[in-house]
Amino acid sequence: MDLSIVIPVRDEEANIAPLVNEICAVLDGVLAYEILYVDDGSRDGTAAEIARLCREVPQLRLLRHEKSCGQSAAILSGVKGARAEWIATLDGDGQNDPADIPRLWRLAAEAPASPLLLLAGERQNRRDRWSKRQASRLANSVRRRLLGDGARDTGCGLKLFPRALFLALPAFDHMHRFLPALVLREGGVVRQVPVNDRPRRKGISKYGNFDRLVIGIVDLFGVGWLERRALRPACREERPFEEADAAAVIPLPRRERL
Repeated sequence: MDLSIVIPVRDEEANIAPLVNEICAVLDGVLAYEILYVDDGSRDGTAAEIARLCREVPQLRLLRHEKSCGQSAAILSGVKGARAEWIATLDGDGQNDPADIPRLWRLAAEAPASPLLLLAGERQNRRDRWSKRQASRLANSVRRRLLGDGARDTGCGLKLFPRALFLALPAFDHMHRFLPALVLREGGVVRQVPVNDRPRRKGISKYGNFDRLVIGIVDLFGVGWLERRALRPACREERPFEEADAAAVIPLPRRERL
């Protein structure tokens, strides 16, 4: 399997089928993939809708949290349960365009194996409300200044990365908002890729601007603390003394007995 698409959702019943159909239309015959939904304690028919589609779409899987634990926890559960070595994440509201996934996949295939790479979507022509765009612009500016991660849009749900890279990062609530800084802390590389942005299809956003701002400030100091205490030892493997090396050593002459 090439790719696991991890989609965290909470109360997105009406958006499940359209997004699944789009992903299949884009990726069928292009990649060997799975779609892994993580239901984060939904109170509507989200889980039932995904379960219904699982009988029709063999690539589809469902994981469930008994209660809501947050988007970062849902992404972590999905990455842990994924079967592929590469992970793509999407928001479950349909704002991310699955048609961008093949382009990100090609960029990942062309990249060197080391250091590990995070491809982060950068939304073009944002379709959110003006207030949300302004709050996002302010938050991104403050984060770049304090963390120095250079990322212009960490709020885009569309990202592509190796499973091993994500599992090596420190896990905490809201970590998904700081992935570029965390990947750089781990010694990885971050590449921002312009992607399409679309309006939410149905339902309402689960976040408010004020909530994001307050939580984001607290988290920002926490990530700064992690960054200042990152361990980056210079380490190389020493080649052990082997038989082949021993054969190349010129033996010393025997000491003759007097």
